[in-house]
Amino acid sequence: MLLPWKPWDTGQNLDAAPEFADADLSDVTVLIPARNEEEVIGDTLRALMEQGKGLNIILVNDKSWDRTSDIAREICGDSIKIINGLDLPKGWTGKIWALDQGFKHVNTPKILLMDADIKLDPGMIATALAAKDHNGLNMLSLLAWLRMESFWEKLMMPAFVYFFKMLYPFKLANFKKSRVAAAAGGFILVDTEALRKIKAFECIRSELIDDCALAKELKNAGFSTWIGLTHSVHSLRRYEGLGGIWNMIARTAFTQLKYSLFLLLCVTFIMLVMFFGHIAGLCYGGTIIWLLSWVSFTLMVITYLPVLSYYRRSYLWALALPFTALLYLLMTWSSAWRHWKGHTGRWKGREYD
Repeated sequence: MLLPWKPWDTGQNLDAAPEFADADLSDVTVLIPARNEEEVIGDTLRALMEQGKGLNIILVNDKSWDRTSDIAREICGDSIKIINGLDLPKGWTGKIWALDQGFKHVNTPKILLMDADIKLDPGMIATALAAKDHNGLNMLSLLAWLRMESFWEKLMMPAFVYFFKMLYPFKLANFKKSRVAAAAGGFILVDTEALRKIKAFECIRSELIDDCALAKELKNAGFSTWIGLTHSVHSLRRYEGLGGIWNMIARTAFTQLKYSLFLLLCVTFIMLVMFFGHIAGLCYGGTIIWLLSWVSFTLMVITYLPVLSYYRRSYLWALALPFTALLYLLMTWSSAWRHWKGHTGRWKGREYD
């Protein structure tokens, strides 16, 4: 609560301005890596076609075996460049290899790195461009509004943002002299020349948490970066059950801890104290411990309310935060177990050792 950079705050945000809906976007290339995205690529591209005039779109078909490319051609016609991706070289992750292949075809001063399951509100790209130029930024990234329709999505997705902002406080990430660097891979608007200077994407070719790794490389090279929340960038990815969310978190959680057992134990201790210490105090403590536990529980709830408010969720979900935290802790241990068994990351039919 007292940290000056307020990791629980949602003040760092940017939404689409409708007046930018018909802007000239000929200076921007949207680069989309796509692997078996036939369920979502149509909505993604239709929204892009409504962003403004002259927008360049490159889609890298990363060895898809579905109708991703066919749907892209049907919707965009000649206004999209489709590149059929080559076989994945050793030492590269699939998404970064696809981005590297597409990057070679970019000849505009600005590039928008966007996931295939992202839908933009009208005017979002032009709004981001204006904010980026006004603030003298080299990179502007927005954390997409995650789908929150099923029970598990409502329980887990606001907490995902809450914990992400604890790991990467946005105010620190947006302060040029801070060592904290963060980005959200669904929407990264960046200067093309900045990417060339850091030799992207080769510099992050093996990174599983590629978005934050890219932000770190840019920041270390002296470039200015910014990350914020938004209501205008929507993730179309569905997580009807807990299993999909579990795999999404377990894929990179232990990577975040640098595959360190010591850090895993430290995080486990901290999580147990933060989210279960007050419960133990309420159940077994004396009067003073009981009162302190109520204060602790109240503060925990208060720190979660800004995220719930931003995503228009009921405040009652804050009461479930200890249970949600337990699930995220178990996912982190699951990630570690997979690593120890020799499976560091699995995604889109690929496995990274």
